Amino acid sequence: MLRFVLIEAGRLLLGLLGAALMGAAIASVAHAGDGVLQFFSVWGEQLFSFARLRFGDSAISGLPIVTELATSLPLTLGLLLEGIVVASLIGIPVGFLFGMGAARRAAAPLIQIAAAVPIFCAGLALAYLAVNFLQWPVQLDGPAWFGSAVFPRSLAEAQAALLPALTVGLAGASAVQVVMSRAAATIAREPWRTQLYRMGLSRWDVEWIYVVPQIFAALFAHLGEVMLSLLSATAVAEWVFSRPGAADLFVKSVALRDWNAAGAIMLVFASLTLIADFMGRCAAHPLISRGTVR
Repeated sequence: MLRFVLIEAGRLLLGLLGAALMGAAIASVAHAGDGVLQFFSVWGEQLFSFARLRFGDSAISGLPIVTELATSLPLTLGLLLEGIVVASLIGIPVGFLFGMGAARRAAAPLIQIAAAVPIFCAGLALAYLAVNFLQWPVQLDGPAWFGSAVFPRSLAEAQAALLPALTVGLAGASAVQVVMSRAAATIAREPWRTQLYRMGLSRWDVEWIYVVPQIFAALFAHLGEVMLSLLSATAVAEWVFSRPGAADLFVKSVALRDWNAAGAIMLVFASLTLIADFMGRCAAHPLISRGTVR
């Protein structure tokens, strides 16, 4: 196990280096037209600055980008954590329901349709339902405060935070159930299941002692993929519901060509994805009883 963790830690460090190279390249886009040598010179300077966590100033606000991140990133991380809670509560039960036996075959078209729906359509649909059926005062033009959907202090706070959390959580739940359904379909074709039945084990024993840990191992092994879906949905939710988080700041930075800020935010998001992938693969390793996680 220790050897596996050390190998994965090495992969994580290489991934973070690649994320830094990508972030520095994005921050240097403004000099792309100055010639190849000038671009690579600026790229190297940006990479050295990123290594010291110095990202420069925002071209939009004029403030240091570290200050901008300190203001906007906590809101994005809070929304991300809320989305993880929703994704776990919805995605895992649905993944098991649609991943077993006949239900998997019957639900395959439904899963494909649900996964193909753009997440911004889901967010707008949630806002429409909240306004027209629940009479919730949904804010789409920049509210002055934001609550927590996990630990709300009042009904108004819950209403303000629930729709963005649901938007992110539904995207995460879709990614979770796709991974679990795919793993269940792969495990269903494994010959060792038939061998276990021939040994006299009941279906209950085979499913819960051998199959379920393998499905969770696959989910953990693809945690980076799930995190990527959550981060993408966070950008959409912040845009739809006017929450000034880091994902919304990234969209505005790209639109206004603030490449320093865009590169720094991309580095942060890529790092979150890589760390989630590292933690997931380390958690999956003890659950794997044979072969590699698919």
